[in-house]
Amino acid sequence: VNLVEEGIDVAIRIGELPDSSLQGTRVGTVRRVICAAPRYLRAHGTPAQPEDLNRHTVISATAVTSVPQWRLSVGGKEQLYEVKPRLMVSSNDAAIAAALGGFGVVRLLSYQIAAHVKARELRIVLAEFEPAVLPVHVVHHQGRRVSQKVRAFLDTAIATLRADPFLNTR
Repeated sequence: VNLVEEGIDVAIRIGELPDSSLQGTRVGTVRRVICAAPRYLRAHGTPAQPEDLNRHTVISATAVTSVPQWRLSVGGKEQLYEVKPRLMVSSNDAAIAAALGGFGVVRLLSYQIAAHVKARELRIVLAEFEPAVLPVHVVHHQGRRVSQKVRAFLDTAIATLRADPFLNTR
């Protein structure tokens, strides 16, 4: 979304920021994690290597990526792994529900499943193969023309997001 063209004052962006006329304040990081329900892992085993994903039921959330490839880090180098999803869903909520239901393994952003991991409803697997963390920024129009309402929102959003333990995990 182009903030200027769309008339949007503030946005949250995940990933590296391209050069632009927008001001960005880093508020945390998120990880791309692979997880599954404990009962799925008991029934099908826990993948120990990226290649093990070929023997597992994969849930693909097209909201994250429409390409059935997962970027993983092996020996410090990022590699693409082709996955063969048995279930493709268009929303992250549906992917989480399928994983919670014990259907298979899914890759999502850490903040999306953090409460389920904390509650031990989902377990992260292959953590040692996760690619580099993604930065999270609050972005807005640069300059002094930021209204008091926008400035108040920015201050609150930045403080709240920086304090969120789910945005600062590793």
